Amino acid sequence: MRWKLDRQLRMLLIVLAVTCMLGFGFKQHCMPGGWTDSEQYITGCYSDAVPFWGAREVDKGKIPYLQTPIEYPVLTGAAIWVEGAATHLIFGRFANDAKFLGVVTAVNIALAFLVLWMLWRAGLDHRRLWWWAAAPAIVLYIGHNWDMIAVTLAVAALLQARENRLVRAAALAGLGVAAKLFPVVILPLLGLSALFDRDRSWAKRLVRAALVTLAAVGAWAIVNLPVALAAPGNWAEFYLFSQARSGTAAGTWDVLGNLGLLVLSTPDKNLFASLAFAAGGVAIVALGWRRHRDRLWLLATPLLAWFLLTNKVYSPQFDLWLWPLLVMTAPRLWPVALFAATGIAAYFAEFWFFAGMDGAWPAASTIDIAFAAMARALVMAWIIADCVCRAPPEWVGRWPVRAGH
Repeated sequence: MRWKLDRQLRMLLIVLAVTCMLGFGFKQHCMPGGWTDSEQYITGCYSDAVPFWGAREVDKGKIPYLQTPIEYPVLTGAAIWVEGAATHLIFGRFANDAKFLGVVTAVNIALAFLVLWMLWRAGLDHRRLWWWAAAPAIVLYIGHNWDMIAVTLAVAALLQARENRLVRAAALAGLGVAAKLFPVVILPLLGLSALFDRDRSWAKRLVRAALVTLAAVGAWAIVNLPVALAAPGNWAEFYLFSQARSGTAAGTWDVLGNLGLLVLSTPDKNLFASLAFAAGGVAIVALGWRRHRDRLWLLATPLLAWFLLTNKVYSPQFDLWLWPLLVMTAPRLWPVALFAATGIAAYFAEFWFFAGMDGAWPAASTIDIAFAAMARALVMAWIIADCVCRAPPEWVGRWPVRAGH
């Protein structure tokens, strides 16, 4: 049996390696000679790492926040600086944006393997492990930017929550928020899990809920406070940029606006997005309470999906945030396959729109993006309903669930 399991793990590792190499080639194939004739949009090989090399002065070795502004949370900014330094150290005078993209992708690949190892160790059904090892989202986004850091921390947090180790889970989720905002959806679920633990007295529940809160805030603060104190203006750039940003064509509010159904200003989008997420989030927890009260972490998947649907920004790589949570918790996998298909359609619609703006072909319009985004949104709504109303996958209740602190 052990030989059989080891063989299966080896096959998973091989498949993930192939998937990651496809993702590496997908972003690197248009790097020789630099992007020309809008090929980064036509072929989808665009990566945030390439413009960041020069525009955020990674090429000069400047320290994010302290020497150059950057529109990412601190943990991601730190990763960008470390990867830039590694690029200079490895390649010396030959360091350039293509080499930097290679280093960024290599780190993300290592994180993808770490996620596979965590899921394997947690006892995830082997069929579901294949959905991570061969994930289309890895091909599209393993070299796109730095989201794998927060994705890895979010997965680790949920696996700790599954074992009822809520304080550790909160610390990991807090670190995730220091890399990208989206793991914040996990934190209320951890607090509620501590507060409504059936096996503890109210006094112990309150103490544990306080510890969960302190762990999350403390982990986030350890990363953020030094930078916030040293360079408050640059540290706040991410939050100010997020608030002032008008939205993206695949975001729900822009989709409605481009279809002529609901045209909103940026402040109104901020308000509507906040209200819609809050109302829907409360409904998701309330409707899922009876079935999932003892495993509230499972509701992180529908909460994140709802966050993506209500947010004014839906960048293509946001699909990568949701994918591992779907692999872990989606009751049925057919909707997950449809999510992948509609996500690919939305990806190319958005980049072909940029190609059209440059006068290149194939070109897409905001209406094309809207229809692709609506198809994905319908699938996500189906997934939300499934995750709230259906029983979770069988693996969730198996080893290594145990009491924790």
